[in-house]
Amino acid sequence: MRLRLTFHTVARELAWDDVVAPGRALLYGLLERGAPELGQAIHKDGWGPHGLVPFGYGAPVFPAARRRKGVYAADGPGVVEFGSPLIAVVEGWAAALKSIPVLAWGATAFIVDQVEPVEAPRFETGKAVFRTETPVVMKSSGRGESGARVRRQAWCLPGEPEWDVYVQNNLRRKAETLGVDPEVILENVGWIGRKRSFAVGSGGGGKKPGACVEVMVSGAPETLSALHSWGLGQANSTGMGWISA
Repeated sequence: MRLRLTFHTVARELAWDDVVAPGRALLYGLLERGAPELGQAIHKDGWGPHGLVPFGYGAPVFPAARRRKGVYAADGPGVVEFGSPLIAVVEGWAAALKSIPVLAWGATAFIVDQVEPVEAPRFETGKAVFRTETPVVMKSSGRGESGARVRRQAWCLPGEPEWDVYVQNNLRRKAETLGVDPEVILENVGWIGRKRSFAVGSGGGGKKPGACVEVMVSGAPETLSALHSWGLGQANSTGMGWISA
């Protein structure tokens, strides 16, 4: 399930380091208000047998903003989405937002106009096409063809060896975390965007590289719906791998 926030701001642009990085702290802050015990548990130990953080979010989008070279334009009304396969997480965010008219997205104030829940698609056919709005990031094993480690664990981009296997394994670990059918198959990769890197830490912290992708995935409908509300690849709680609605 997702929450879609529409807002407005007087800012004309966002700093590149503030495109996705502020979301993680913001969502934990909302949980601290709306579901403090749940938020503390997830922040401390993650969720389920693998200790994963079961939420994701996208970058703010400004549909009416004119593109300007070198900046992330923020003119006009904006939209940002948060999601989690755990209903209690989404309910915690929603409860907190009832009393918060302005969100601090880094140094930029977002004045909230509307908050609406968005149900995940049902995927009754057992197949889903996921296209991401933010880069999918994965780490490789660092092993060569013989299986021996030949380099340190490194970022792995779509189209590179191991990427498909690691993404499929990540989807299955997420399903196991949620207690739903883990038999998820990455059927194919239909499109790969250009490599992008976004700051994910506060205060100009490190960047994670990846690329937006479109993939076809098969599995149990309940599993696919849960994954749609979470994200593709690693680091979803830092805004990576957010799937288009």
